[in-house]
Amino acid sequence: MDTPIVDFVKAYKEKEFSRFHMPGHKGHVFFGWEPYDITEIEGADVLHLGDGIITESEKNAASLFGAGATHYSTEGSSLCIKAMLAVLKMEQASRKRMERSYILAGRNIHRSMVDACALLDLDIEFIRETENGHICTSKITPELLEASLERQKEMPLAVYLTSPDYLGECLELSELAKVCELFGAPLVVDHAHGAYLHFLNRAHPMDAGAAMCCDSAHKTLPVLTGGAYLHIHKKYLERFEPYVRQALTLFGSTSPSYLVLQSLDLCNRYLAEGYEERLKDRISEIEMLKEELGRQGLFIKKSEPLKIVLNASKSGYTGLEAAEELREFQMECEYADQEYVVFMLTPENTKRDLERLYSWGEKSRLVKQPKKEREALSFGEFQTERVLSVREAVLSKSEWIPTEKALGRVCSAQVVSCPPAVPIAVSGERISEEMIRAFSVFKIAKVSVVADL
Repeated sequence: MDTPIVDFVKAYKEKEFSRFHMPGHKGHVFFGWEPYDITEIEGADVLHLGDGIITESEKNAASLFGAGATHYSTEGSSLCIKAMLAVLKMEQASRKRMERSYILAGRNIHRSMVDACALLDLDIEFIRETENGHICTSKITPELLEASLERQKEMPLAVYLTSPDYLGECLELSELAKVCELFGAPLVVDHAHGAYLHFLNRAHPMDAGAAMCCDSAHKTLPVLTGGAYLHIHKKYLERFEPYVRQALTLFGSTSPSYLVLQSLDLCNRYLAEGYEERLKDRISEIEMLKEELGRQGLFIKKSEPLKIVLNASKSGYTGLEAAEELREFQMECEYADQEYVVFMLTPENTKRDLERLYSWGEKSRLVKQPKKEREALSFGEFQTERVLSVREAVLSKSEWIPTEKALGRVCSAQVVSCPPAVPIAVSGERISEEMIRAFSVFKIAKVSVVADL
């Protein structure tokens, strides 16, 4: 597969032009990457507004993912999420629909989704779940979604779901998409953690029938941090594609990283040349490693294929304690909290990486010195009284107060622990006892609340 962005930048570097343009390093080496770091010079195309080499590369990506259209982001899935919601709002305005603008969502949304709702003046209504657990996970079944849609007086602009989530839980996207289609509500998916799934078992939102989704290429593919995709399904191309570029420019920087763009461009060739086989081979090794860690006495949670999720609390330790021990074995995990440790793997992890993890499992205190099982983290219903819209709350005069004094106050700035950047209290909600308990668990000491309520 061709790499038009990479080819252009290499050619420009070799011409040794005098660079009377940004960036300020002028191509001279300080860290090593500067000669390839350019801006929108003649021939380089313009991200979100061009029709040259970037557009050509994006078409390559769309063909690989089976999408109707794919757009690059150099600002991660956060930009893609904001753009997807803007597309929904723009498309609604084009049809002159005057009904309430709201999104029906699972509770485990990323904070960027709430930011987008504040900026676009969109409301959020959460799907009430039948079981509650970790803040990262929303167990949305097709039956639960159907019941929730039936209760709505007006249809939402979209159903918004997160899959896979930070703990590796995956939803039945194909069945959920069928429910959405039945009610005429497009399915939009935060698929930031699952870009690779299209190349494994075709369990990607574009395969399942979702209208739009985002993929963080930098999370599971060999792309520089910030590289992401916004995909539009073929069936929804005519409806949503006209608004995507405008939506991306509304929130995106006018100075996109050409280093990130080159890595996205080069990733197309990587995906086209034997990636499926490399991915399957690595996942087979990961599955064997999961089984070995389980036999050693560790508690491995079922998860998506490229994650290993360890429940440290079942061995009597916190995930944070386990993560600290891992550093003694020269390993750094993706995420740890009071209960879990999350390892994110890809085909780029070496045999040594897997051997280190196995060796740690043999020697870990969690195996050699297990303690009484810790109580599992489980929170009750977070969805409390909505006092203000997201936008009203975010733009209100606010004050920071200790979380233990926040009971009954109205959340202004959403309260998150990052990672996983899943809000405990969402802007405009009245803070409940369960939220305060979660603040304590995630070591959040202060919360922003609306000052005049």
